[in-house]
Amino acid sequence: MALLEVKDLSIHFGGVKAVSDVSFSLEKGDFIGLIGPNGAGKTTVFNAVTGVVPPTKGEIYFDGHRLNGMRPDRISHLGIARTFQNIRIYPKMTVLDNVAIGLDSHARYHTVSAMLGLPHVRKRDREIREICLGFLEQVGIAGHKDAEAGSLPYGLQRKVEIARALAGNPALLFLDEPAAGMNTAESMELVGFLRGLHERTGIAIVLIEHHLEVVMEVCQNIHVLNLGRMLASGTPEEIQKNQDVITAYLGERRKRGGRE
Repeated sequence: MALLEVKDLSIHFGGVKAVSDVSFSLEKGDFIGLIGPNGAGKTTVFNAVTGVVPPTKGEIYFDGHRLNGMRPDRISHLGIARTFQNIRIYPKMTVLDNVAIGLDSHARYHTVSAMLGLPHVRKRDREIREICLGFLEQVGIAGHKDAEAGSLPYGLQRKVEIARALAGNPALLFLDEPAAGMNTAESMELVGFLRGLHERTGIAIVLIEHHLEVVMEVCQNIHVLNLGRMLASGTPEEIQKNQDVITAYLGERRKRGGRE
């Protein structure tokens, strides 16, 4: 059984067909890419899998559970975590506290116990700090644990967000454009980081990314969306040679250049 299976997924917003009949699957430990020109429907697929938007048609299964109609918090508890294209951290909180938020839903004590500061609560809080420090070590920023998250450089803020996602102990991690805003050198550093993270944790990863050099370096297989439909699927080598994919991306570049 596949870890994640998306079958004939369609998502409509009024008369706009954002996603149409998209199907793909992945196994435990896979690292796949989901790419395509702007407006292809990539983030919309993420939002459907994580419960942010409801599918108009189709089925989504994760580890044997049907996700259609399930709330985002329940989906998260099943083992799916994500980051966002626009970084979502608490800038005035410490790095460590940002990651601890990822463990809040797993608290083992009642709210009243927390308010009273009972011994078992203080013990659990110490345990949480140690666990969160471990996640910060995984992403290489443990030395910044007491810094305000918003004071960190952009690339390190991305790692804070990834560490917080890992704190939920996911089996599947969705990364939405983690290289956004990075230069070439920073993007290549991200490649090494993502490759190492995948090797250490064995977590299945789905990556949305416009920096194609990042996708080609780290992903085992790639799915290409265009205008809400699946355009192509294959290995990085196959995708690089696919004429339909080349045409779709050339069209995107022409639009950006103002010639279309």
